[in-house]
Amino acid sequence: MIVKPRIRGFICTTAHPTGCRAGVDAQVALVDEHGTFQGPRNVLVVGCSGGFGLASRIVATFGGGASTVGVSLEREPSATRTATAGWYNNLAFEAVAAERGRYARTFDGDAFSDELRHRVIGAIAADLGKIDLMVYSLAAPVRTHPRSGDRFRSAIKPLGLPFSVKTLDIMSGEVRDIVLDPADEAEAEATVAVMGGEDWEFWVDSLREADVLAPGFQTVAFSYLGSGLTARIYREGTLGRAKADVDRAASAISDRLADLGGEARVAVLKAIVSQASTAIPVVPLYMSLLFRVMREQGSHESCIEHIDRLFRDGLYGDTMPTDETGRLRADARELAESVQAELARRWDLVDSGNIAELSDIAEFREEFLRIFGFGYPDVDYDADVDPMDPGPQA
Repeated sequence: MIVKPRIRGFICTTAHPTGCRAGVDAQVALVDEHGTFQGPRNVLVVGCSGGFGLASRIVATFGGGASTVGVSLEREPSATRTATAGWYNNLAFEAVAAERGRYARTFDGDAFSDELRHRVIGAIAADLGKIDLMVYSLAAPVRTHPRSGDRFRSAIKPLGLPFSVKTLDIMSGEVRDIVLDPADEAEAEATVAVMGGEDWEFWVDSLREADVLAPGFQTVAFSYLGSGLTARIYREGTLGRAKADVDRAASAISDRLADLGGEARVAVLKAIVSQASTAIPVVPLYMSLLFRVMREQGSHESCIEHIDRLFRDGLYGDTMPTDETGRLRADARELAESVQAELARRWDLVDSGNIAELSDIAEFREEFLRIFGFGYPDVDYDADVDPMDPGPQA
C-alpha cells in the first residue's frame, strides 16, 4: 500500500514503516556522534517503543554498549492496516541492534500485568542473568490492576476550580480560550492508579524476588513538572498528584534496594512532542512557544539529545543538577529564567493571527508527523510498502 498520514484529532492512525526506521537510524546516528560512555551493561526499559523510552534504549545500547530488554503494547499490522508507529520502531531498533551485534529482545503486551512481568523476568534470568538499570517510561491511559482486577482510566484535569486558559489546535493554527472542568476525587484517584508509582514498585519488587538485580542496581522513572503557565493542568492537577506518587515510590523503592547498594531516582525531563503530550490541553501551545524561545536562546534539545545528556551527565555522570528531593533536573534549561520570562511575554501576546511569528508551530507539526514515520527527506512516501513485511528498512 501507499502509506500517507491520516490525522484524527490529536493522533495519526497510520504509521510508515520505512519512515519509522529512518527515525530510529537518525537517533542512533546522533548517539554515535557523541561517542561511547561507561554506562549500564544490562537494561530493562518498560515503555520502550517511542519517545523517552525508545531514546533510553538507543542511548543505553549504542552509547553505553548495553544489552536491552524492552516492554511495550503496540498494534500489529494487517493486510489492510499499518501497525502502530511503536511496533515499527521496535522492529527497526532490533534490526539495528542485530546489525551491531547487540542483544535486544522486545516483549509486546500489557506491562501492568503480572503474567507479562513474569515472562520478561524469565527472559532476563535466562539470557542476561542480572540487570543493573531499569528505566520506567510507561505512558498509558488505562490500567487493569493485576491484583484486584479493577480497571482505572486516567483523567488529565485540574483540581479544585475550573481552569480558563488558552489552547492551540496544532493542525488549524487556531488559538482559542477553553474552560477545563476540575476532576472529582474518584478521577484523581484513578489517575494516580494509572500514572502513579505503584506499578513501578511492582516491577522492582518482582525483579528483586527473582534475584535478577545486580549489586548497585538503579532504576529511574521519568516525570515532568513544567512551568507556572501549565501548573493548573500539571503540578496542581491530577497529573501532579500522580507524579507526587511517583516521588513517593522512588523513596520506598530506594529503601528496599539499600542492601544491594541500589537506588531509585526520578528524572524530571523537558517537554517534547509525543502522542501523549499532544492530547493534553494547553500543552501544544506552551510547547510551540517554548521550542521557538529555546531555539532562539540556543538551549533546545530533541528527545534523543535530552536523554543522551541525562545518561551521560545524570545517571552515569555527576554534572546534572538535582533538587532538594534528589530528583535529576534535566528540565533546568526549560525552566531557566530567561526562557520562562520570554515565554510568558509571548503567552500574553499570542493569538491565531501571530502564532506562526511567535512560535514554532510548523516545527511542532513536523515533529508530530515524525512520531509516525512521516516527513523524513530520504524516504519515498509514494513508494509501495508492505505493512506486514517492511523488510530491512535500510
